[in-house]
Amino acid sequence: MSLGKIITSNKKAQLVVLVDPDKFNTKLIDLAAKSKVAFFLVGGSELKKNNISSVVAQIKKRSKKPVLIFPGNEKQICKNADGLLLLSLISGRNPEFLIGKHVKAVDAIRKNKLKTLPVGYILVDGDRTSTTQKVTGTKALSSSKTKLISDTAIAGELLGLKAIYLEAGSGAKTQVKSNIISSVKRSIKIPLFVGGGIDSAAKARSAIKAGANFVVVGNALEKNLYLLSEIEKAF
Repeated sequence: MSLGKIITSNKKAQLVVLVDPDKFNTKLIDLAAKSKVAFFLVGGSELKKNNISSVVAQIKKRSKKPVLIFPGNEKQICKNADGLLLLSLISGRNPEFLIGKHVKAVDAIRKNKLKTLPVGYILVDGDRTSTTQKVTGTKALSSSKTKLISDTAIAGELLGLKAIYLEAGSGAKTQVKSNIISSVKRSIKIPLFVGGGIDSAAKARSAIKAGANFVVVGNALEKNLYLLSEIEKAF
């Protein structure tokens, strides 16, 4: 299946599991392989281990679901993934994460013949300083600035990005608010990912009802992998 079809093949909201290679757990993969999870994302803002390729290989050995790279930097690239979300931090103004890292990743992407999907990454305040903020040196957009967040998403679509990723940050205390998700969804025609702070079926339902095409869960499952069976009830 092509990367485009992975993202657009289903009109219903889909559950996605984000795997941090530093906290890789085969039990989670085995549970996800038998669940309603649509595909896996692998990566992180700040990894201690350079084991992306190994983790992707292990996931693909245990599951037939697609595995996409969710890169925190230009080093998180491997040829055995089904594709890569080429993230541009459009909520920030650090040029390194708007285009700089992408330039550095060109050779590896071309060498490994990776299919890419350009995605606008928008960091929204989740009541906790996220790793993304620390690594990129950017601030999250205030959750009270709904129009600014929506306009940022629109600008990303006008620039040619193929999806928007609304993120409250890893381990966020609060998820992206429903009114923000709804506003962004109404403003764009491209797929919408929503992640951060989603640790229950109720929160997943809230994101789905507001218009999320993909609900991403990661940190919550690192703490309790059996939470997956509860969250998937929302789909």
